[in-house]
Amino acid sequence: MVSGRAEIDVTIIMPCLNEAISLPACIANARAALALMYERFGLAGEIVIADNGSTDGSQAIATALGARCVAVPRRGYGAALIGGATAAHGRYLVMGDADGSYDFRDAVPMVGRLMQGADLCMGNRFQGGIAPGAMPWKNRYIGNPILTGILNILFRSGIGDAHCGIRALTRPCFDSLRLSGDGMEFASEMVIKATLKGAKIVEVPATLSKDLRDRPPHLRPWRDGWRHLRYLLMLSPAWIFAIPAAVLGILAVAILGASTVAALGAKAGVTIFGNYWVVLAGGLLTISHTAALLAAAGHNYGVREGYRQRSGRSRVLARWVSLETMLIGGIGCLAVGLGLLGYLVSYWSANQFQPILNVLPAVLGTSLVVIGAQNVLGGFLLSIIGGNDADFMKAVPQSAPALVPVTASEPALARELA
Repeated sequence: MVSGRAEIDVTIIMPCLNEAISLPACIANARAALALMYERFGLAGEIVIADNGSTDGSQAIATALGARCVAVPRRGYGAALIGGATAAHGRYLVMGDADGSYDFRDAVPMVGRLMQGADLCMGNRFQGGIAPGAMPWKNRYIGNPILTGILNILFRSGIGDAHCGIRALTRPCFDSLRLSGDGMEFASEMVIKATLKGAKIVEVPATLSKDLRDRPPHLRPWRDGWRHLRYLLMLSPAWIFAIPAAVLGILAVAILGASTVAALGAKAGVTIFGNYWVVLAGGLLTISHTAALLAAAGHNYGVREGYRQRSGRSRVLARWVSLETMLIGGIGCLAVGLGLLGYLVSYWSANQFQPILNVLPAVLGTSLVVIGAQNVLGGFLLSIIGGNDADFMKAVPQSAPALVPVTASEPALARELA
């Protein structure tokens, strides 16, 4: 490792699970990268091996080669990187695999971009070059482009290679993101949460070589692809809940509204869509209301956890929406629904309990009862998620380190960036 000062500026972190074969080459490569950083920027560095329970002597190899080995009991790619980053001493953190597939010298310009003000710098293998046999075709042409494309659609990250294994970020950025993903979804989590927090994200080219292992990689394309996809959806309440709620709600209201107008202006028992469509619309309306509650719960949870910012719409809603207003609205819907159903019972008994041909009143009454009950229960759920606060839309996020830019004043930096 490079050492010219007591302070550690850069930490290169490698997750490790039985990497005895490739570890010496990776540590030597990381040393070369740190030497370049010291030469160009005057930054001192260290190498941290985040060991995830190796049984092949990787820990002893890392220590003998001058790296600092950190034991991470929680298993998983993400867990290892989180444990290594938490134990790191540097204010710039570089993450890369310990299988020899990445060249840590690619991290030199990454750290340079961090010194210029970026919070997170991603490598882009499609710009830097992928060696033959380094990436399976299904990952290169299907998995990575699709998952990166979905991530950019859902979160507008503007990243060309969201799953590149070499990346760099500042210590304040890492602390503020509160990353928690155990597995490969950690790669997506970092980009998503950095985007949601308004971090400055940049990319530089990175190369990918065939790894040095004599065994299959830990990556399982289909399993880990699904873990990435489900994580994208879990962190996107707007797409998974709010948009479906809006679409279903509009469709249900259109059917019920048209049927109501037709029923009021036509002979008894006639609706424009027919009874089956009316029953379907009632179901869609209650599903829409449930999805809207879940969208609010997901958004408020993200705000409270500190990785999502309040939207303009939620600030406006905060003036009107609280536990009390949701209880009032829910009880109002219950009262109207029960009143409508009570009227139907009265009408039914007054007509010698003959079948009622038009199901529209019954569907409307039942839907209002269900929506009212959901509103009451949902109000308490949102209050619990908001920290047991009745004004859950105004709930204050949990304290998290701010995204403070990390700057350096070394003369070498000034010469490099001039």
